[in-house]
Amino acid sequence: MTEATALWTTAPGRAELRTETLRVPAADEALVRTLCTGVSRGTERLVLEGRVPESEWQRMRGPLQGGDFPFPVKYGYCAVGVIEDGPRDRVGGRVFVLHPHQDRFLAPLAMCIPLPDALPDARAVLGANMETALNILWDAAPVIGERALVVGGGVVGLLAARLLARMPGARVALHDVDQGKRGLAEAAGARFVALPGADHELVIHASGHPDGLVTALAACAFEGRVLEASWFGTKPVALPLGEAFHARRLTIRATQVGSVSPAMRGRRSYAERMALALDLLAEDAWCDSLLGAPVRFADLATTLPMLLGPDGPPCPLVTYI
Repeated sequence: MTEATALWTTAPGRAELRTETLRVPAADEALVRTLCTGVSRGTERLVLEGRVPESEWQRMRGPLQGGDFPFPVKYGYCAVGVIEDGPRDRVGGRVFVLHPHQDRFLAPLAMCIPLPDALPDARAVLGANMETALNILWDAAPVIGERALVVGGGVVGLLAARLLARMPGARVALHDVDQGKRGLAEAAGARFVALPGADHELVIHASGHPDGLVTALAACAFEGRVLEASWFGTKPVALPLGEAFHARRLTIRATQVGSVSPAMRGRRSYAERMALALDLLAEDAWCDSLLGAPVRFADLATTLPMLLGPDGPPCPLVTYI
């Protein structure tokens, strides 16, 4: 038996560390010792505030979540660790797992995705975010040379902009109401725009705010398309679908990481998509700029509200050593 400590959200704005006893891993499982985790600011803010709608409680469950929405719940999906117990050929291997914040945990071996040798532990916590950005591009099907705009300079928006900017002939801009995102956007290869013009054939909305989706629609050229990557939880969204929306023949399409994009469905599994996301992270040191200063897991229950606040880093980094 192994003792473990995990982060639980217990009420709106409140979290605490709880201990639990882990059983011996089964033949198809691994015991993982956590090295670091990442905090997904958008989703985990909704969870901490209790704003996951009841209609989505089952669909929003993390694969290794503990408890139930709204509270108490053990939530998270950005864990990097080392296999301590399991098949002999896997022991000692570094892995990415969609697991909540916990210092040791059991996970199915199929969910323990090996890390590329060149991928640092801290950067690897961006695996789920990069997987999301990758699926966004599969759904967006960008065309070489078209004018693309990303609205929202959070982690997913910046990673999507980075992937777009790496395409030949890319013409990528990023808009955020926070002018402080200019440096990150430009380092990603995107032009930062404070007031986007209405000339973009592809617009990816990733701000997490309804006003950002309104901005995305306004930034579309004739027959432009908006790919909606934000999820608003219980928040209603009002959109200007009158005026010139129909005359300009605009399109809004949802993208959701829970399903592999139709463009690749049947050709790539979830594990293969995650493995590709980790390979993309391994070859791009720019991604380190998205990580916040390390926060100790022992302090996470008290620091989480601050990390999820407006002044928090793009991806808060939690260390376990």
